[in-house]
Amino acid sequence: MRLLQWASLGLVTLAAADSNLTHESRNILPSVFKPPQHFRNVNLVRNINLDKSYAKETINVVIENIDKEPQSHYYLPFEPGTIGRIGAVEVKDKKNPERGGFVAEVTELDPYSPTEFYKITFPTPLKPQEQLTLSINYYSLSILNPLPAQIEQTDKQYVLYSFSVYAPSAYVTQKQKTKLKLPTTDVPDAVVLPKSLNAEGKEDPQKSGTTYTYGPYGEREAGATQEASVRYEFTKPLVHGKLLERDVEVSHWGGNVAVEERHWFTNRGATLKNHFSRVAWQASSYYNPPTSALKEFRYPLVVGSADAYFIDDIGNVSTSHFRSSKREATLELKPRYPIFGGWNYSFKVGWNGDLQSFVRRITGSSDGYVLKVPFFEGPKQAEGVEYERLVTRIILPEGAKNVRFETAVPIVSNSTGLHRTFMDTVGRTTLTLTAVNVVDELRDRDLVVIYDYPSAARFRKPLTIFAGVLAIFAVSWVVGNLDVSIGKKQKTA
Repeated sequence: MRLLQWASLGLVTLAAADSNLTHESRNILPSVFKPPQHFRNVNLVRNINLDKSYAKETINVVIENIDKEPQSHYYLPFEPGTIGRIGAVEVKDKKNPERGGFVAEVTELDPYSPTEFYKITFPTPLKPQEQLTLSINYYSLSILNPLPAQIEQTDKQYVLYSFSVYAPSAYVTQKQKTKLKLPTTDVPDAVVLPKSLNAEGKEDPQKSGTTYTYGPYGEREAGATQEASVRYEFTKPLVHGKLLERDVEVSHWGGNVAVEERHWFTNRGATLKNHFSRVAWQASSYYNPPTSALKEFRYPLVVGSADAYFIDDIGNVSTSHFRSSKREATLELKPRYPIFGGWNYSFKVGWNGDLQSFVRRITGSSDGYVLKVPFFEGPKQAEGVEYERLVTRIILPEGAKNVRFETAVPIVSNSTGLHRTFMDTVGRTTLTLTAVNVVDELRDRDLVVIYDYPSAARFRKPLTIFAGVLAIFAVSWVVGNLDVSIGKKQKTA
């Protein structure tokens, strides 16, 4: 991609990471706050995808401004304890997606408040009696619970998903329905609701293959709920990342970008009833049946990645395989032991990349550079991976300044500081970005960092090395010419 394309990626909305600045997108609201009833939901369709170990929800809703004045704030409610598991909330105009995403911010209430909200701000206020079709997407983490909670080593695993068939809403909803997309037809339990609730008097839910449809329902007041649940087979690991720390170190003199990721994983799946049997595990490896244990990781890396390494808590004693070509770069890892429900595993991986593949000079500027890297990479698993907390550090060359960034991954805080390594003087400029409740579907989203690297700063490192070598020679010369003998001095006549 040419530099002009890189530099044009949202420069109008670039966030400046000023020194020692930490920013959190939260609004403070009174504990008695209730969203003004400026809107009504004319028609709402909620899709919940349960193919992976987390829930992906999409709400397509036609809203109408029923107030006498233009309005620009729409509130999406969540129950306490739920909003802490919600991540990557994105809102767009479904009929005009090229307008870009709307701003969606978490609001903060009194801790005893019964409801918490995301505040969605429209680019332009919605006029009275006008309608707008919103597409609201978000992920719910740690939402699937194994049932039963304990199983035998070779048993199937079933998980329970509890939800409200009425979508969360702070406004009156005239018509709505909820669709569940399950990964299997093995569904031993699904709550059946009375036909009287269904606006068409049909069985609730309607089943079609792996899809369960609840509704349609007629008019419901704001905040209405109707609890339901489904229990279905999910004989796969529930991969949960407690923490992912990622360092991207940029070296202009070395012509290299070094990446390292440190992972702390746990399997939220059903725990074992009895002790783990290595014999039974080895025997099952010949026919490779479905299992709730996590037995391998697969890293698709940026093409051109090289020198990959893998280290767990006690060294590189697991099986790893790295292959790189002009078409792909993949790192495959097999832990020393299968990770069953309740088991943990931590490790770090790293690799190098050519600087020219990630950094470009800004046209017309002698000091300006653009860095474009994935916000995070991590393993790509069929069952999906969720991350509770993700910290990405971009370690720029010593002397870099005027740092700005742009990313499509929702972040909760950003800051700049200094990182000192070998032969540094003042330290390298470091941009630190933190995100919470992130899923692997966001792993390919880019992070664009723009910074100035003055000519004087480029020679800081070689001058420091030269001065250090010169000092060593000077000290060696002085020491070599010192008379350190302890014998008697001869007297002169």
